[in-house]
Amino acid sequence: MIYAENILLCIAIPFLVSVLFLRGEVRRYVSAFLLGMGMCLVAAYISGFLSLVAHLEQNDASIFLSPMVEELIKLLPLLFFLVLLEPEEHDFIMLAVAIGAGFSTFENCCYILSFGAESITYIMIRGLAVGVMHIVSLLALSIWLIFVKRFHVFSFPAIIGGLSIAMSFHALYNLLVSEPGVTRAIGYLLPLLTAICLYPLYRRLQISQK
Repeated sequence: MIYAENILLCIAIPFLVSVLFLRGEVRRYVSAFLLGMGMCLVAAYISGFLSLVAHLEQNDASIFLSPMVEELIKLLPLLFFLVLLEPEEHDFIMLAVAIGAGFSTFENCCYILSFGAESITYIMIRGLAVGVMHIVSLLALSIWLIFVKRFHVFSFPAIIGGLSIAMSFHALYNLLVSEPGVTRAIGYLLPLLTAICLYPLYRRLQISQK
């Protein structure tokens, strides 16, 4: 058993102190990174509670429950920033990437403390898989929200549609890695391949913004 709250405090305190001496985009990135770690802890609380209520096994919860809870929790700060603060598109994407990076970093830290880090190969695979998966799912969702707002179709159905795709992507990854063999290898490669596909879209978005 690990004490996730204590781990979060240990990691977050140096970041919180450093924020006092930062300015501009760096400060916003670090703040969003910390927010992502907090969202990870909140999502873990909610997923754990719902798993107990629904009497789900760990594998079933990771496929059917966790993707819905985690993607919804990650979406909420994005909607807050987009609707109330109306950031620039570049800043909005940066916030999404930072939240995803903070979420995945804290999740990986808790995983390593729970199961050990003896195998450097598996740790590297986890960093390139889970670490990237949370980033690309939130990056894709932020790009989707930017497009629907650009074309003046920003609405509840549009938000739910983008969220459903993010949840499905997350659930597909968890399903693939739950079984050994070729499917697990495909699952590990999925986030990295998605990041490669999203990069040209991100560059095109940047060019169109200039």
